[in-house]
Amino acid sequence: MLSTLKKLKRVVVKVGTSSITHENGIINLARIDELACELANIKNNNIDVALVSSAAIAAGAKRLNLPSRPRDIIGKQAASSVGQVALMNTYNRAFNFFNYQTAQILLTKQIEVDKQMRDNAYNTLNELFKMNVIPIVNENDTISTFEIEFGDNDTLSAVVARLINADLLILLSDIDGLYNDDPRINPKAELISEVYEIDDKLKSMAKDSKSSVGTGGMSTKINAAQMCMEKGIDVVVANSKDFKVIRRIIGGERVGTIFKTRA
Repeated sequence: MLSTLKKLKRVVVKVGTSSITHENGIINLARIDELACELANIKNNNIDVALVSSAAIAAGAKRLNLPSRPRDIIGKQAASSVGQVALMNTYNRAFNFFNYQTAQILLTKQIEVDKQMRDNAYNTLNELFKMNVIPIVNENDTISTFEIEFGDNDTLSAVVARLINADLLILLSDIDGLYNDDPRINPKAELISEVYEIDDKLKSMAKDSKSSVGTGGMSTKINAAQMCMEKGIDVVVANSKDFKVIRRIIGGERVGTIFKTRA
């Protein structure tokens, strides 16, 4: 599947909230360790990798002992500001075990339209890669409500992939990939393994899904894929139930759905 790609030099991996938390919303330490192992191994192979991670709001809600995930924007922003600390501490401990430093990068979608912000973000990320650091990116929820209002970090991960001229974006969540119908309703629904063009018919196949700990669904992933394909960046959507899927994707195995540019 990916074996025809030029050698990968730069990869962005996005994980959803449900991928790194328990069902009750608390950070799953074992899952974080597994993810750190896979991403560290990518770095060991001389490939730059950036992680776009959800779960700050869910983590903050638990740290604040809230009965449930906040529903209002201000409450989500406050929970996120607390959760970011917990999340980064956890990531930093996990990556340090594999002798890698992490850096927290909080962005807003404004970098797509503000040249100075875009240049600053690019320069910082590029310098971090030169320093052999693994950047961990999230939306700056305290000053921006884009991610909170419009879905999870799929779009942000596409923005990051475009910003750093990545070769590949891997979107991991509890979704196996793009099906021609909702597999939860239609047992005969078939997984679409390769997509070369995104049109209205393809978009109509997307059925959004939401959970108590995260938001978003297939349509946000299709939109992210379209953003990347415009820049010649391939995208793979796969299930995160086993983070070893990352090495399988990097190794060229057919997993999930690949949105592939023809170049």
